[in-house]
Amino acid sequence: MDDIKQKIALFIDADNAPAGKFEDVLSEVAKYGVVTIRKAYGNWKSPSLRGWEELLHEHAIQPVQQYDLTKGKNASDIALVIDAMDVMYTKDIDVMCFISSDCDFTPMVTRALAEGKVVLGFGERKTPPPFVNACSKFLFLDKADVVKEGSGERPKNIKSDAKLITLLRQAIEATEDDDGWADLGAVGSNISNRASFDCRNYGFKNLSSLFRAIDLFELKRGSGKSYLVRDIRRSKKSG
Repeated sequence: MDDIKQKIALFIDADNAPAGKFEDVLSEVAKYGVVTIRKAYGNWKSPSLRGWEELLHEHAIQPVQQYDLTKGKNASDIALVIDAMDVMYTKDIDVMCFISSDCDFTPMVTRALAEGKVVLGFGERKTPPPFVNACSKFLFLDKADVVKEGSGERPKNIKSDAKLITLLRQAIEATEDDDGWADLGAVGSNISNRASFDCRNYGFKNLSSLFRAIDLFELKRGSGKSYLVRDIRRSKKSG
């Protein structure tokens, strides 16, 4: 990141976000800059928001009260979007962050991207794909599905995720050399430019671990500490 700290506006849909994961969110957004605006929306008279209520003073979060005016309708969504639009056009903000598992904010995200903002999203795995895919980066706050085995747990077989495999293969093809080897850093950059992707959403701490877990690719050390990755189909052809 640049030496000049980017300014971040953080909007929390308290009705649709787990309070227990807020520290994880703060840790992640700290990589991008400093949070100058922190707002949480919900009916604070509801017992279900007690977890968020306990975090308000500790983390200097401004609560915004929204009563449930109509049964089944969430007034908090509208209030959040109005405030986010206001901040986007009147404040010096570089990054907009939304914590929610609700897809109602998808149009807001696409508008922010069109205005040149980086948009970070956080939510649970029940979050609808349109919202997830609209963000510059979206990080799930609940764990990936795992398979139990003798030595502990491992992420479920992701080899069957056709969309993921296609994304990885296309990123390699876009950055590979004549022998099919691609620098892992370049592959990661290509993926980030095309999709809201984070390997942690699949249960891996980094991209090399993800590739290593899929037997459709081969990985080797490049110069220095870098890795090179290749579609295993290329090695079979060259062999």
